[in-house]
This record gives sequence, structure tokens and C-alpha cells, in this order.
Amino acid sequence: MFYKPQDGHGLPHNPFNAIVTPRPIGWISTRGSDGRDNLAPYSFFNAVAYVPPQVMFASTGAKDDRGDTKDSVANIRDSGVFCVNIVEFAMRDAMNRTSGPWEKDSDEFELADLEKAQCDTIDCARVMAAPANLECKLTQIVQLPGEANFAVFGEVTGVHMRDDCLKDGKFDVLSFTPLARLGYRDYTTVTETFSLLRPGE
Repeated sequence: MFYKPQDGHGLPHNPFNAIVTPRPIGWISTRGSDGRDNLAPYSFFNAVAYVPPQVMFASTGAKDDRGDTKDSVANIRDSGVFCVNIVEFAMRDAMNRTSGPWEKDSDEFELADLEKAQCDTIDCARVMAAPANLECKLTQIVQLPGEANFAVFGEVTGVHMRDDCLKDGKFDVLSFTPLARLGYRDYTTVTETFSLLRPGE
């Protein structure tokens, strides 16, 4: 099968995000100018550079009470900071709860019964029990083609790792079972790893 996105795929459901899988989930926490905290998951998310460490996530929709975007991007525009909280399998229901189209004055930490902690390098809350948190300073927001598509880039200014996730000096993903997004309503987990040596190593 071949299709051009501009012409449509003719299938019951869009296959695009089922093809680009698995995708890590950036559970983005932000703080509004009114001091309210927000938490929402984004599966268009990844690390993009080592030095300095940088990450990105993309928001692809809008809410009536936020104009051209969602709460996360609106808050980051105001504050210039955000935190990426890593999602483990045990937090799947809480993460899903925070994905709802809640009003901008809602606190998703409270809705999902999640304990907050204050970030160290930025004025933002983080998910205290998450396996890891990346505190980020905004570097740029890029408006992408299409309605309400924004890519947010940030430099990591602080890193939290849960002590039980450190094994023999390494951050051990098998100790917490990372959650990843597939297509449609599907998710998966990382339950095994293997290593490959690069040519010349």
C-alpha cells in the first residue's frame, strides 16, 4: 500500500503514529503566570543533543481557553521553563488521567493524585516519584506547518534520578519499566535490552 497524506489513507484509522513507534513519553510539567501547576503527556518527545543536553516535545492541538495551543506551550511562553518527567509503567493510569482536556485552571497533579516536588534550577513543579526528571530552560518554540503545531526545545539545567534506578553507576531502565506510546490507543513497555558495539569499538 502507498498513500499520500494530502490525499488520505482510506483506512479506518490514521496509521502514521503506528508506524513511528515506539515513542518515549514526555510528561511535561509547567507553571502558569498565575502560579497554577500543569502536567500533560506528549509522545512527540525526545532528546536531541548531548552538549549541552537538550530535549524537545511537540504539541499538536489547541484548547478553546488557550487560543492557538494547549496549556503546556502557553505556560512555557510565559515562564520560559518546563520539566520533563519520565513515565514508568506503574504510573500509566496517572499519566493517562493527566491527558484529559482539563480547564486551564485545573491542577493535574491533584487530579491524578500525584505528589509534587519543587525543581532545583527552575520555578516549576515535578512529579516527585518519577524515575527521572529533566529540568529545562526554553531555548526556542518553533511553529510547524499545520494548525496548532508547535515544537518546544529546551536545555536541560538539572537532572533528578530516583536512587533505586541507579545500578552499578548506570541509570537502569529495567528497574522501572519505561512506558512508550504506539499508535491508536496502544502503549508498550521496555522489559529487556541488548547491546551492540559500533564498528571500530
